[in-house]
Amino acid sequence: MKRLPERARYARADLYAVLDAATHCHVAHLVEGRVVCTPTLHWRIDDRVYWHGSRVSRMLHSNSAEGQVCLTATLMDGWVLARSAFNHSANYRSVMCFGQPDVLQSDEEKVRVLEVLTEHWFPGRWATLRPMTAKELAATSVLSLPLDMASAKIRGGGPDDPKADMGWPVWAGVVPFVHRLGAPIPDAPLKTGVPRVRVRAPGQFPKGSGVKEGRR
Repeated sequence: MKRLPERARYARADLYAVLDAATHCHVAHLVEGRVVCTPTLHWRIDDRVYWHGSRVSRMLHSNSAEGQVCLTATLMDGWVLARSAFNHSANYRSVMCFGQPDVLQSDEEKVRVLEVLTEHWFPGRWATLRPMTAKELAATSVLSLPLDMASAKIRGGGPDDPKADMGWPVWAGVVPFVHRLGAPIPDAPLKTGVPRVRVRAPGQFPKGSGVKEGRR
């Protein structure tokens, strides 16, 4: 990492923590000679990150044609307000992954990894859902990317003001971002007596990640 290398993290635990806490990612790739960056849902299994979409998607067709991609995921944790505009910043956690994605071929493998996605955010839900049909599976492509070429970049803590600015009469500090879920809104024809859904809160950092505070 060239820019602010002191923020870089290469440990697997740090990569996993960000990818697992982020609700979505962006995948940059070439489509007919043009650079396209597409937001999409993602999930991780061991040392690979996965995403999915329609089999007829231009994005997935390009990803599966032996092209290179750059996948990024970011979590915003707060605004960092300094005593000068130059020193304003943000607290964040991000991951950037490079490589050539692989396309899952078998329906059994697609079902297995899609179950992981569902259970990651909605524990216990997969077993209660209508099974996917062969037609639905055929219309769905799932890609994965190894985390061999990946790094995390993390910023935490307050403003990094020089001593000369400390007496300037303006508020300085951190305004945290709060990641939370609202109350579930049931679908109108939902039958009475159906248990409420369980959902994991986004943006939470698993304990034991080893993340340390970085500079602006």
